[in-house]
Amino acid sequence: MNKRDFIALIGGTAAAWPLAARAQQPAQIPQVGWIWPGAAAGNPSELAGFKQGLHELGYVEGRNIGVEYRFGENRAERLPEFAADLARLNASVIVALGIPAIHAVQRAAPGIPIVLLTADPIAAGFVTNLSRPGGNITGVSLIRLGGKWPELAKEVLPSLARVGYLINPTLATGVTTLADARRSAEALRIDFRSYPIERPEDLEGAFAAMTRDRIGVLLLDANHPYPTDWPRVAGLALRHKLPAISEVREFVAAGGLMSYGASLFDAARLLAYYMDKILKGAKAGDLPVEQPTKFELAINIKTATALGLDVPPTLLARADEVIE
Repeated sequence: MNKRDFIALIGGTAAAWPLAARAQQPAQIPQVGWIWPGAAAGNPSELAGFKQGLHELGYVEGRNIGVEYRFGENRAERLPEFAADLARLNASVIVALGIPAIHAVQRAAPGIPIVLLTADPIAAGFVTNLSRPGGNITGVSLIRLGGKWPELAKEVLPSLARVGYLINPTLATGVTTLADARRSAEALRIDFRSYPIERPEDLEGAFAAMTRDRIGVLLLDANHPYPTDWPRVAGLALRHKLPAISEVREFVAAGGLMSYGASLFDAARLLAYYMDKILKGAKAGDLPVEQPTKFELAINIKTATALGLDVPPTLLARADEVIE
């Protein structure tokens, strides 16, 4: 081999090295952030629904999508740090569930598209129009049925005279639901009292006040002092012999008496579809915010028995889930 051929061979081989190296590199996959105030344990409906949506769309984590999960573990002070983490990772989309998480993402990552899940995002100030939210945010708006909860309470306790409502007054969505529940209770000639609490530490005092006031049934939405702390609230209700009705099925699974509200599994499943559209080029602000229409009634018979309550057969027949 002469000198000229040798140099040509070496040059051609060297030029091929970068191509071979690039061929061996794994293709880049989109990175998505997921932030929620609740706990990771127990495969909560919000997480299970989102993962189901990913599966339906053909996504396999680690293969064609990467998802960075952050759970607040019922501690609001952790959310800003987690949102900042996701911003540093330069996620293509951040899925944020609940008002505290959405606020944290908006502050930490103002340029990253957000897919939200919350009740009444207009009242919360996240969007001004559901059909065209604008900006870099879209998602799912939960419809709350606070007006139905006093009716359910009356079915279980026909002689019910007074209900109490746990309310976080700092959240506009909770205030709206409280007003619906109050109107319903008053129409049924039930005395309605609210108990404002902003921190989990306030729960013990609120239950003591309800005992003094002889509250017959407790009502609470998903934004009681802190979202997703269902076992603690259900345990306090049982200890105080107080039937409790919420909008979240997990509350009933944790020992609450009854829940009636939108299916969180189904709502979270839709979040994956929004994420998919944004990853494929859609602008978040151009995607209408969806309001799911699937609602679930769950009843815990074991809790009813512990409270000495007989749940009417007609109500049991309407239930989507009866926990025994």
